[in-house]
Amino acid sequence: MAATLGVSAMIGCSLGQAAPPGKSAAPERHVVIVVWDGMRPDLVTPENAPTLCQLGQAGVIFRNHHAVYLSATHVNGTAIETGMYPQHSGLIANYDYEPRIEKKKFVSTEQASVIQKGDELSHGKYLKVPTLAELVRRSGGRTAVAAAKTVGFLLDRQPDPHAGAHGVTLSAGDSLPAAALAPMEAGVGLFPGFPMYTHAQRDEWTTMALTQSLWKDGVPAFSILWLGEPDLTQHETAPGAPPALAAIKSSDQNLAAVLATLDQKGVRDTTDILVVSDHGFSTIEHAIDVRKYLLDAGLRAAVDFKGETKRGDILMVGNGGSVLFYVVGHDAAITQRLIETLQQSNFAGVFFSNTKAPGTFPFAKAQIDAAQGPDVIMAFRWTGEKNVFGVPGLIESDWNRPSGKGTHATLSRFDMHNILIAAGPDFRGGATDDWPTGNVDLAPTVLSILKIKSPQPMDGRVLSEAMSNAPDPAKPVTETSEATRDFSSGTWRQSLQQSRVGTTIYLDEGNGAFTRKLE
Repeated sequence: MAATLGVSAMIGCSLGQAAPPGKSAAPERHVVIVVWDGMRPDLVTPENAPTLCQLGQAGVIFRNHHAVYLSATHVNGTAIETGMYPQHSGLIANYDYEPRIEKKKFVSTEQASVIQKGDELSHGKYLKVPTLAELVRRSGGRTAVAAAKTVGFLLDRQPDPHAGAHGVTLSAGDSLPAAALAPMEAGVGLFPGFPMYTHAQRDEWTTMALTQSLWKDGVPAFSILWLGEPDLTQHETAPGAPPALAAIKSSDQNLAAVLATLDQKGVRDTTDILVVSDHGFSTIEHAIDVRKYLLDAGLRAAVDFKGETKRGDILMVGNGGSVLFYVVGHDAAITQRLIETLQQSNFAGVFFSNTKAPGTFPFAKAQIDAAQGPDVIMAFRWTGEKNVFGVPGLIESDWNRPSGKGTHATLSRFDMHNILIAAGPDFRGGATDDWPTGNVDLAPTVLSILKIKSPQPMDGRVLSEAMSNAPDPAKPVTETSEATRDFSSGTWRQSLQQSRVGTTIYLDEGNGAFTRKLE
């Protein structure tokens, strides 16, 4: 059995509706997901996060939890809420090129205007599958969605306007429906805007909006609270920096407020709480000007298109630890040159492509094979070396942040592994789970707890090995794939490690390097 009594060495913790009259029924179940954006497992300690450590001691600590690739917020927020890999949800990156929406430059995939336009163009299928909040409401359950970051509208972009407080989505101080915000602000105040207020203050406001407003008339069947910390402060500083550790403590205080509210409302014993992060975090060793590198090699590369495009022009979309490349006209010769040029660099990590180019993996290998996707995706190289604060995980990164700052979205083990701690009536107590688990597993697990059947199979699985009175699933399997390419000057070699439980696949890590021949 994978779930065993103990504490997590990895994360460092010492650690419905009422029944009709005259009929008995099991107590109504509630599920609350709390997301600590960008939280690394090794930074969960009693000093940084005492409330979370105590919750782990009472429940299950998942010691081998995974983000999906790209290890970024919008991608993993969608995976958490849909239980689907990016290739099935349709959202593969935080920043993407959607020429039907914006012809000349990339878009941010969580922006309300982008989502609205995407839904208009696809007849409501901007996300190709329903979200967890939508499925709960379709079954007759109530929901509450509150996000301190703009990812909120990806979690639930179609709230029920007739459900009162239980039909509202909060996203960085905005709301759907828009009219719901004013009465909420009358109770908890105005959302702390930029730049006068801190990230922690915006998290605190969002927590209050959930617990004091959206939960005012009772805790619904499903709630999700998305905190922006420690991600936002780690981007400005680095993992392990004093301000980043303070940001972790602020998230812990918001978790304590959620638990206190559940106690006050008398529903703690019937509530399962899952605390998860969307991805891990790394420190930038070098910021790479990829455009200049490609221009020097004679390729026409740009971060946006200024005028008319020509076949073979390349649009680069930076996502921190990965870059998406779109080749106008899908020119095969230019795509091959692009890959060959980057494979001989000193910053590339892993390549995925829609061709059978040597030294690359197909997009399907990482579950990112989107219909209108890029021609090539490159994850930057990484190492296990430590930053100035003693936290391991250095990466090469795109041009959007300088060296020494924090970011993510590579295939580094430090980006791909994140936290999950679960406690409540449906989970074992005082246990650890060493089996591979991932963000895609949350939606099927929540639906199982709430006894809701998904209209279609999900990519994730029910975390049965960690749950009370549930059988263990199939035993996990781990495998490594390699791809190489020989040049006259040396050899490119990349590898990708995956774990699998049944049909659910988790990306553990991937990396690569170009080795030059000795003269």
